[in-house]
Parts: sequence; structure tokens; C-alpha cells
Amino acid sequence: MSTYVLVHGAWHGMWCWDKVAPLLRQAGHRVITFDLPGHGQDKTPVSEVTLDLYARRVGDVLAEQSEPVILVGHSMGGVAVSEAAERYPEKVQKLIYLCAFLLRDGEYLLQYGQKDAGSLATANLTPDEAGISLSLPKEKLREIFYADCSEEDIERAVNLVRPQAIQPLNAIIHETAENFGCIPRIYIECLQDRTISIECQRQMYAASPCQKVYTLNSSHAPFFSMPEELTRLLLA
Repeated sequence: MSTYVLVHGAWHGMWCWDKVAPLLRQAGHRVITFDLPGHGQDKTPVSEVTLDLYARRVGDVLAEQSEPVILVGHSMGGVAVSEAAERYPEKVQKLIYLCAFLLRDGEYLLQYGQKDAGSLATANLTPDEAGISLSLPKEKLREIFYADCSEEDIERAVNLVRPQAIQPLNAIIHETAENFGCIPRIYIECLQDRTISIECQRQMYAASPCQKVYTLNSSHAPFFSMPEELTRLLLA
């Protein structure tokens, strides 16, 4: 039995894992999901949300585990799991990046996001008046995230997404060969992704080679559209 810690991405919350978590449990594994600060049901003001706060929240979960976990990050969750793995390498058995930002030491998320010509998310980002958060037009969310998802899943998700704090997207990630670099990495690319284009995904895992790369012919949300197929890859 392994323990899977599933970390959601920008705008989302732990609710995005509601189809996958039960399948992993049915396969005999422990599964932990939670909301990052400022996401889902978490009450942290968006003005206080930082990458450090994300990493500390993930780190708190890791510190509670008696054995190393399989740490999964979706999308922006990739930077949170990378930063946490650098701080708690002894607590991570394996890192899995699900169409996620896999950055190198000294890089930051928007360094890739703003240059991704195939990203509909980048093209539709709307900052708030204070310049502390980013939102996406509700009418665009289907096309950006959920193009192959059911109407039921789309309706639920559209009502649950929250504004995304900007600070974590501009924060430089810190990694060392001794800590982050010693943990096996797997990347799951999504061919129909319009949030992080397949070209951008491949650029990142080419720069930070992984032990294995798997492919799903899905949008940015395979946890909704292909939960069984995604679960099989998480178990591989």
C-alpha cells in the first residue's frame, strides 16, 4: 500500500480529485487531498497567499506521514510539490506531474506561462483592481480547462473555481540536486490541453528529464474526463 498526496492546481481545490481519489482507494492505497491556502474552502486571504505558504501546507501533510509518499501535482500544483519536495525529500517516494509546471531552480511559473502561445488561460487572464489575483471568464472555462468533460462536471467546476493569487506564479522556485534532484519524477502529458499547451509541457520535461513520460489524449482536466485512465497511470 502506498500513500498518494494529491495537490490541485490554480483556481481549483481538492474537489477536482473527487473522481480519482476513490479509485486509488479502491486499489488499496491511502489518499490525502486538501485545499492549498486561498483555494477551495480554505479561508486564507488571497493577499496573503505565497508559494512559501503553499509549500508549507504540503510540507505539513508530508511531515504527518510515517512513510514516504507519492506526491502528485496538477498544473500550478507542480511548483508547490517541487518546492515541498526540496524541503522534505525524505518524505517523498516519487513525484508525479500531471500536465503540470515542472520548473528548474531559479525559474518561476509565469516565465513559461506568459510565453505559451498555445495557452488559452494566458490569453484570458484578468487581474483584479488591487493586482493581487487573477481570474478567468466563466464563459471561457469550458474551452480553457474542460473541453472534453461532462456538462455535470463543468457546471460544478465553474461554480467552485476561485481567483488565483499572483504571488505564487511569480515566485522563484528553489531546488538542489541533493534534495529535489534525488527524487524519481514522472510526467503525464495531456495532448488536448489548452491551459498548458503540449509544446510547453514537452519543453519543461525536456529541460527537467523524468524517469517516465505517459500520455493522455485529454484536456487539462483528465481527473474529470478520464478518471480511470488517469488512475491507471498514477498506479503504474
